Amino acid sequence: MSQDILSGLLSGLNDKQLQAVTLPQVSALILAGAGSGKTRVLTTRIAWLIQTGAVSPNGILGVTFTNKAAREMLTRLSAMLPINTRGMWVGTFHGLCNRFLRTHHREARLPATFQILDTADQLSAIKRVMKLMNVDDEKYPPRQVQSYINGAKDEGLRATSMDAYDKHSQTLRDIFDEYDKQCQREGVADFAELLLRCFETLAREQTLRAHYQERFRYILVDEFQDTNRLQYQWLKLLAGSQNSIFAVGDDDQSIYSFRGARVGNMQDFQVDFQVQEVVKLEQNYRSHSNILDAANAIIAHNRSRLGKNLWTAEGGGEPVRLYEAYTDTDEASFIVDEVKALHNEGIEFQQIALLYRSNAQSRILEHALFSAGIPYRVYGGLRFFERAEIKHALAYLRLVTNPDDDTSMLRIINFPTRGIGTRSLEQLQETARSMNSSLWQAALTQQGKIGAFVALIKDMQDQCNGLPLPEMMDVVTQTSGLRQHYAAEKEGEDRLANLDELVTAAVTFIKERDENDLTDFLTFASLEAGEHQADPGRDALQLMTVHAAKGLEFHTVFISGLEEGLCPHENSMSETNGLEEERRLIYVAVTRARRRLYLSHAQSRMLHGQVRYNIPSRFLDEIPETLLKRLNARPVAKNNEPAWVESARASSAPAPAWKIGQGVHHDKFGAGVVQAYEGGADARVQVNFKHAGIKWLALEYAKLTAT
Repeated sequence: MSQDILSGLLSGLNDKQLQAVTLPQVSALILAGAGSGKTRVLTTRIAWLIQTGAVSPNGILGVTFTNKAAREMLTRLSAMLPINTRGMWVGTFHGLCNRFLRTHHREARLPATFQILDTADQLSAIKRVMKLMNVDDEKYPPRQVQSYINGAKDEGLRATSMDAYDKHSQTLRDIFDEYDKQCQREGVADFAELLLRCFETLAREQTLRAHYQERFRYILVDEFQDTNRLQYQWLKLLAGSQNSIFAVGDDDQSIYSFRGARVGNMQDFQVDFQVQEVVKLEQNYRSHSNILDAANAIIAHNRSRLGKNLWTAEGGGEPVRLYEAYTDTDEASFIVDEVKALHNEGIEFQQIALLYRSNAQSRILEHALFSAGIPYRVYGGLRFFERAEIKHALAYLRLVTNPDDDTSMLRIINFPTRGIGTRSLEQLQETARSMNSSLWQAALTQQGKIGAFVALIKDMQDQCNGLPLPEMMDVVTQTSGLRQHYAAEKEGEDRLANLDELVTAAVTFIKERDENDLTDFLTFASLEAGEHQADPGRDALQLMTVHAAKGLEFHTVFISGLEEGLCPHENSMSETNGLEEERRLIYVAVTRARRRLYLSHAQSRMLHGQVRYNIPSRFLDEIPETLLKRLNARPVAKNNEPAWVESARASSAPAPAWKIGQGVHHDKFGAGVVQAYEGGADARVQVNFKHAGIKWLALEYAKLTAT
């Protein structure tokens, strides 16, 4: 029976999978490409170790990054072997550390009933500490302090280890230190603390460390490329000098550096554990070869990679479809038409994914889908008009047009924080009840911070009077402090981009309806927000960022907005290895498609209510022409300039003069791309010049003197 089970376990594995599963007790790196069956390899490796008697179920430590992955692994193991998996140590880093700390709370210096702070609870705790310390929350935004603390813990650092070069960094360190002391007094731990406290306990308690090193002879890690510095140190500590680590990962899919993931851990692992076995799982069971060849061609341009090449036995399949749109609206219309055609061919909506680099890109796509009546679901996020920053901005706009809107007032009277506490609000509501009036009418009788809020709204009303809708959006998001608030957040970039997109939504609204009424715009926003996402279980198109798509697969994938500045994102140009991570993002996006892949970009796109002219993403140039099917032949002029540039050349108007920085002037369009911005009689322009196909230099704004 045992031999029959063993044969069944290994049947169907390809040569490389079989090699990985049956390795002896050595540390090994399994380079598992997208769609190469890594979950099967991991699970089968555990089952093989148990079935051959190499280790008991209690002697295995399996580490994943999500609870879903851990559950799937245990479910598969239960189906493979007649064992009870309930007691096995298979889970996420945080889940396993929590289990350890519960068992050894005394050694960890925690109460047996210690509570875990979620993100919101942690933020509240930090605010309490700052208030007790009389720290100005405008100079030290609590969310920024939270990011500072969690970032330090992810690096394995306490407050005493943090550098303090000036008063600002000294204050941050003091808040960190006091926050830790408060958590210790209250017997609570945040998520980052779980891993750090577990690591510190194991490092300090030699007997305990020896016990777990003796127990966990085999350590298996999923998504190894996503580990941060502390997670890797924790694994090294548990492995000691005798145990083996079976690390499964793909450096080409390392896309979470903003969360602290360190792709360099894979190279360090090979050195630290003297890894002799590097098994490459390159056979893909998901996609046709045209899709894989496109992904291979793109990722080959990254220099810092371990190297592998995906292939499949399933044949070439359909070519990769490339669409060049005139505008972002044209792009969205094209996608809607193709989705309809695919659905008519029998492809379920839920088997079609629409991916984008930035959350803000979803608005125009959502609007097109909403108008076409196509059910959709935003995976791992909220629809545009349901996002918190958009709701805040709309609440301010509602107060501008109707100050008696109590719901909107309660939403933003203390956001961003302006020191109006719960007690003050209760008193204001009591005053409103006694006056039988709205909160606004009651607030008119107040002084202090509530009086200052009233003055703020009145100032907005005065500034917005007679302005076009897009300019109202700018006034409100600036005057309210929303922009300053989100700019101070470590990851506030997406929220600022969404506020920019709200301006674009106003421009689109005016163009489509030929009206500039704020009340009508707010009604439009409410209607789109009110049409909730498709109910769970209903067939619906999947919308998501590329980051959210990792680990998923679909029959058909659309990747939109493939333009310089969007993908690769403009911020990546100034970051070390930023461009390589952007390329890995596209690699991940492309490899989500099983049968059909669409790539699209737009010659012009509305950004912050103004038209920007774009150039195609450099990543498109990296795909061999033989793999592509161009769905349209957009007019393109010489030097790959958009057709409107050629038209400007041919016009009888005098050549415009461009100021190109440093006092140099240029009389022609040259090899650059002109980015025009609507705005009055004189359109402002920005010129980008390409240098050796690698870097784009944004030059100063100038005024277009020709028609």
